[in-house]
Amino acid sequence: MGITFNASEIFEIAEEIERNGAKFYRRAAENSPDKGTKQMLLNMAAMEDGHLKIFEEMKKQLSGKEKEWAIFDPDNQSALYLQAMADARGYEGKINPGKELTGNETAKEIIEIALNSEKESVLFYFGLKDMVPVRAGRDKVETIIREELSHITTLLKQLKSLT
Repeated sequence: MGITFNASEIFEIAEEIERNGAKFYRRAAENSPDKGTKQMLLNMAAMEDGHLKIFEEMKKQLSGKEKEWAIFDPDNQSALYLQAMADARGYEGKINPGKELTGNETAKEIIEIALNSEKESVLFYFGLKDMVPVRAGRDKVETIIREELSHITTLLKQLKSLT
């Protein structure tokens, strides 16, 4: 028996990922001694807030039937990955699914944690994209993927500036 998610559940997982990301970036900014890194982290938090609003709006626009549709995934590949993400309640914004920031991390460590989190989020959203019908906002998921990829670029540039 396969694992199924309906559209509303998928958006809830995505919303949780974005909440975790915004929380992480704000907390990391509080602990950052470097002014440039601090501002970059606050900007990243604002972008995550924007993604959250997009997913909330997408979920609101689902019709009753769209809220009920289940993902067809005969080999359970996508469903298993989504289940892992759901179990972890979203990886973005955490050192790993079970650990938060301690406040003792260096700017370099914070950025490396953020990079790994963003990469995991991109993988999640790539999996999510094919499960969201065009009418339910697939293009918005694609936009968020591009923005998450730009986060990776921003973080890599910031990391390079610290070394």
